[in-house]
Amino acid sequence: MSGGRAAGGPLVTSSVRRVVIVGASAGGLATGEALRRGGFDGTITLVGDEPHLPYDRPPLSKEILAGEWDRDRLPLRPPADIEALALDLRLGATATGVDPVRRLVVLDSGEEIGFDALVAATGVRPRQLPGGQGHVLRTLEDAVALRDRLRPGKRLAVVGAGFLGAEAAAVARRLGCEVTMVEPAPVPLAHAVGTEIGTMLTHAHIDHGVDLRTGIGVSAVHDGGLMLADETEVEADEVLVAIGSVPNTDWLAAGGLPVDDGLVCDRYCEAAPGVYGVGDVARWHNDLFGTSMRIEHRTHAAEQGLAVARAILDPDRRRPFAPVPYFWSDQYDMRIQAYGYLRGHDEVRIVEGNLDERRFVAAYRTGDRLVGVLGIGTTPRTLRGWRKKVADAATWEQAMTDVIEEGVSSGTR
Repeated sequence: MSGGRAAGGPLVTSSVRRVVIVGASAGGLATGEALRRGGFDGTITLVGDEPHLPYDRPPLSKEILAGEWDRDRLPLRPPADIEALALDLRLGATATGVDPVRRLVVLDSGEEIGFDALVAATGVRPRQLPGGQGHVLRTLEDAVALRDRLRPGKRLAVVGAGFLGAEAAAVARRLGCEVTMVEPAPVPLAHAVGTEIGTMLTHAHIDHGVDLRTGIGVSAVHDGGLMLADETEVEADEVLVAIGSVPNTDWLAAGGLPVDDGLVCDRYCEAAPGVYGVGDVARWHNDLFGTSMRIEHRTHAAEQGLAVARAILDPDRRRPFAPVPYFWSDQYDMRIQAYGYLRGHDEVRIVEGNLDERRFVAAYRTGDRLVGVLGIGTTPRTLRGWRKKVADAATWEQAMTDVIEEGVSSGTR
């Protein structure tokens, strides 16, 4: 629509009439919804490789795996709301290629779908060990298959002690399973949250009865469990492989689009003229932190979808997408929340509470900047205050000065 206005909607200045969104999860759906809210009345084709309407993935490793939720709680929107968007839905279809010159997306059926704007929101797939054995945890079917096998007394081996593996281990312990978790790094999650906090999380698993093996890799998965790199056997009834993920970019690379651990996008989330990236699959330049990043978190995908929709609707007034990333993880009685970009940090400092009680706020420094904050057992208000400092690009010196002054004013220092 060029120069038109939808009833009650904002002015739409784009000449785009056909938008194809590949990826029917949080980011893809958010993009489609924002386009309709913004007054777009052209064709929106939403392609998803699963047969389901868009659903929420974070509960898969928590409420669904624990058996606390039925699958009917997962959809992001009721069917009537999806229908109201008037989408050209292509569920159970996979994009196998794209021609950015002829403006075509190719599906596994051989069908070609034309577009004026393309949104790649294909997410990631689980990284697997050689041989591909063991459970993975990415789809609803994955979660249900593992859930149906977790019973009191069952032995679960988890390969990988990142957030996904740690959440699944915590759920399995709560269900009464015996859990062994194997992690090649000396300290789980140290690359993301720092050695001190990674050590604290390690102790939390051990305190809850997890047999945690660190600093050792896995050489094989077999019917009876695992063979470790030192030829030690870990007996298990079930094995979950949670060793990270791989962006689903094969179809994009086939079309000559820039790919490097994700679809490489600029500050506007654009990879090529009229081709955008959203969510886990997108690597874009975040001006707030001055670096390229790819974020695998639910809230981020939705925010990026909104930004891309705005860019499609009004390209002349688009703004750089420069958010403060947010993530959370539930493990045992701990809710871990973080704002910012913690990877590659130079320093971590506990600025409130203490690690021993597992109630604290930790600030992260990169160079002379405050780049992130992580809290466990703290109030949302406290973290929101730190988030604002990160969003304002506060210097480390100023942030630490604020800590001292706030402590004095509250009488705690």
